[in-house]
Amino acid sequence: MFKDRWNQWLDNLGLRVSSLDALPQLCMLSIPVGLLSGGVIIAFRMLVESSQGMLLPGGNIENYEGLGYVPRLLLPLAGGLIIGLIWQFLKQETRETGVVHVMERLAYHQGKLPFRNAVAQFLGAALSIISGHSVGREGPSVHLGATSGSQIGAWLRLPNNSLRTLASCGIAAAIAASFNTPLAGVIFSMEVVMMEYSVVSFAPVILSAVTATTLTRLVYGSEQVFSIPAMQLGSLLELPYVIIMGLTLGCIAALFIHLLQHSTTLSKGWPIWVRCTLGGGVVGLIGIAVPEVMGIGYDTVNLALLGQLSLSVLLVITVAKIMASALGLGLGLPGGLIGPTLVIGALAGGATGIMADTWLPGDIASPAFYALIGMCTMMGATLQAPLAALTALLELTANPHIILPGMLALIAAVLVSREVFGKESVYLVLMKARGLDYRATPLARELRRIGVASVMDRRFESLPDVVDHQRVREALASEPRWILITREQQPVAIMPAADLARQVQDQPEQEQYPLMEIPAERKEITPVDFQASLQEALGILNSNEAEALYVTRYTIPGIGRVYGVLTREDIDRSYSVQ
Repeated sequence: MFKDRWNQWLDNLGLRVSSLDALPQLCMLSIPVGLLSGGVIIAFRMLVESSQGMLLPGGNIENYEGLGYVPRLLLPLAGGLIIGLIWQFLKQETRETGVVHVMERLAYHQGKLPFRNAVAQFLGAALSIISGHSVGREGPSVHLGATSGSQIGAWLRLPNNSLRTLASCGIAAAIAASFNTPLAGVIFSMEVVMMEYSVVSFAPVILSAVTATTLTRLVYGSEQVFSIPAMQLGSLLELPYVIIMGLTLGCIAALFIHLLQHSTTLSKGWPIWVRCTLGGGVVGLIGIAVPEVMGIGYDTVNLALLGQLSLSVLLVITVAKIMASALGLGLGLPGGLIGPTLVIGALAGGATGIMADTWLPGDIASPAFYALIGMCTMMGATLQAPLAALTALLELTANPHIILPGMLALIAAVLVSREVFGKESVYLVLMKARGLDYRATPLARELRRIGVASVMDRRFESLPDVVDHQRVREALASEPRWILITREQQPVAIMPAADLARQVQDQPEQEQYPLMEIPAERKEITPVDFQASLQEALGILNSNEAEALYVTRYTIPGIGRVYGVLTREDIDRSYSVQ
């Protein structure tokens, strides 16, 4: 009895969230997604930081500089080898992790993210960061957050159109929990990964980000990731120099994307254990000379923001960080690239700030001011996400005075990277390196936002292909629109109920009606799952050359239930009226 009620509740929930106006239901679901995503990010962070505290000198979680020359080489090399050997024994599809994997699953698999990939991401990225590789935690966090949302949707057997929304909730929650910036998490999710904005999506995504941030603040407090002093633009005369800095960072962003793209492409056919070991070796060799490149590097960002690094040190670390991050990630080390872009931007920005202090006359902003702008400028140019970068800038500083110069630098950098060097978002570049495309056309976006359950026609009756007069009368009494014709209990076609009614009226004394032979319009049909989106339904129609679909769900293995009928005309009407 309980199981029947549970299945009925799931069916009703699935019907409600399959439509475009399921805002209350999605908001209700976004809260557990935020809690789960926030909890996973907290667990990931605790694993990494506790391991670093036990491994590094003085218990300082980012004190890779305190290691000797030999440990700085052997630690990332051994970490890369261990990751590579583990990856070698995993199936190819299980090794796929990170933001690019999430975008691929959203574009090609309706937001279904496998649990096993998330486990590989959790352990692989943790090991990569602990062993000092030049990677960030935000990319893995996006994968873990998106999987949290997707898994909750899958457990509730929700339609696929809602899985995308729940995945975006998880992404926003993960970024919010990582940076303690809920608004930046929302914008990142919508602008960088989903690449779409809709009123129905915004509310649950915001609620999920707030939930995760609240949970994170209960554990870690409300302290920001970076130590940011009060600062502002010294004079409007600095704005031309700010633009020049933006142009420079746009060139650096293009270089970073180029190196990452080519290292990924060139090493694509190599054994994964060779790639990861080589990536660890590259980081180790660079780390011998410049240990600041090892690990996430937020301690180095804080030094730059406090103005405690010289010009030569900033320039050397910037070049080393670009090489270590682009080559390490391109060779297959699991980890994120958002963190490295923030570090590179802060260092390069700090260097330009010191140059400004030397070259420009009068009262100008501190180098820390330029470091902060550079941090978000590099992120925005690399991800081609100016709004997400600006939002992060505002939340991190709580300083509206920094928005004007930040906007100028960001737009200059984005334009240079995109228009001069032809670079798209780094994630799109990496997807294309794998032979994939995000397929974010307006029609595709509209179709995958709607579930078949909200469009299907439930006015149907099932009849066998040969049926007696009495059964026909009973079926027509409910005034259906369609007759679903079955043979050996398997649907084979549909016909308008009006055609069958006309046949009964013309031959009222006929004892049996062969439904596949009487004069009528019949459409060949093929099944579509209750959880499918209209994008999937249209793809099934096209690939099977069918004229209609019957919507089914298997609640018990081998036993399915037909919920409705869906024609190509129904699909056309559904998005033409939006």
